[in-house]
Amino acid sequence: MQQSITSPMTPLEKRATWSLASIYALRMLGLFMILPVLSLFAEKLSGSTPLLIGLSISIYGLSQALLQIPFGLMSDRFGRKKIIIFGLLLFAGGSIVAALATTIYGVLLGRALQGSGAIAAAIMALVADLTQEVHRTKAMATIGLSIGASFGVAISIAPVIAGFMGVPGIFWLTAALSIIAIMAIIYVVPNPVKSRLHRDAEVVPGQISVVLKNADLLRLNYGIFILHLILTASFVIIPLLMRDAGLTAKLHWQVYLPVFVVSMLVAVPFVILAEKKRKMKAVFIGAIAVIMTAETGLWLFHDSLPGIIAFLWLFFCGFNLLEATLPSLISKTAPGDMKGTAMGFYSSSQFLGAFIGGAAGGWSYGEFGADTVFVVCAVCALSWLLVSLFMKPPRYLANLLLSIEQLTQQEAENLSDVLLAVAGVEEVKLHWHEGVAYLKVDNQQLDRTQLQHLLSQTVSPLPVNE
Repeated sequence: MQQSITSPMTPLEKRATWSLASIYALRMLGLFMILPVLSLFAEKLSGSTPLLIGLSISIYGLSQALLQIPFGLMSDRFGRKKIIIFGLLLFAGGSIVAALATTIYGVLLGRALQGSGAIAAAIMALVADLTQEVHRTKAMATIGLSIGASFGVAISIAPVIAGFMGVPGIFWLTAALSIIAIMAIIYVVPNPVKSRLHRDAEVVPGQISVVLKNADLLRLNYGIFILHLILTASFVIIPLLMRDAGLTAKLHWQVYLPVFVVSMLVAVPFVILAEKKRKMKAVFIGAIAVIMTAETGLWLFHDSLPGIIAFLWLFFCGFNLLEATLPSLISKTAPGDMKGTAMGFYSSSQFLGAFIGGAAGGWSYGEFGADTVFVVCAVCALSWLLVSLFMKPPRYLANLLLSIEQLTQQEAENLSDVLLAVAGVEEVKLHWHEGVAYLKVDNQQLDRTQLQHLLSQTVSPLPVNE
């Protein structure tokens, strides 16, 4: 059987993709559901202060940022499923601790434990084990969509659930979802034939210094850091402000749901413009400007419910667009065989930004009031805008991976020269000892017929699953 760049996913690949996307989404659902309700709950707890309330929202980001890369590396040694199950048990344990908490310190401990179940890297590695590379972009995109959907669902249903069950009920529900995810890992997710190193999906320690010296990647890491700093800092106070403006907490979903859905609909055409029309830099910088404008508007009109709703919608227009384009920019910028390492530090920057955002938002609110939180966020967005003005226009190249396991080293090197002669193939990185070639291709220029003809003669498919 020859490797095909146009073949559909196998049934087992579809099962692996959808089951792992569901597990990832269930975990993120548990984290996101707390965002719009925890500040309202935490302010009533013994020992709470604005700073501690902000930390209770964001402290998961610190443990997540510190542990996700080590957990990914441990999954290479101890097995993907074992590490994922261990992480889900930590997440469930943290949820139970938070559900039982009667003081702000108990919630802080529970949230930190939730974040310590850092399974993102291990899940991505397992996805890579279970899919051929020609399908891996689709698999990763499915997981990305599941995360976006879980965020929208979470902020919409959390106020309703909190209204019926209280915030402790959300933590209990999160623990139950974790147990369901563990059952899915054991009984639904296929077992890979073998686990292997995937440079496009995992952090490779030897590449860390190279990635951290890449100015373009650092600029994008700064961006995701600032974006989630702003998100978390804003949500320390937005639920409180909507309540103070007269909207009962259990009705907050009536704001979040339409705001999120309509903002998604607005973002989609700009995503298409960025990708298909190759206007990524202009769209990207415009979205940052939208975030800055939204935070400025929230600063000026946060004492008015219509003002909060209008500028929260504007914020999510920019947020959703940036959440879609930032991973795409990382993928375009990083060399094909360093994508996993680049994405690892990108994700760590995201979670660290969430942690700093909660701490900074809570402290600023306690010391200076809500106005200052939005001013700080607007200034952070301005700094990101200025940094991004110097970004290079991205190369519109996609990643493609080929197995070269059955080739000798000389045959692989010869293949590299032949591949570079195919229209649309811009870069080839050979890792013969791993049996993999990483390509960067221009999909608009790629001669798929020529490439497929070449593959049918020389390259066999990667082993997938049983």
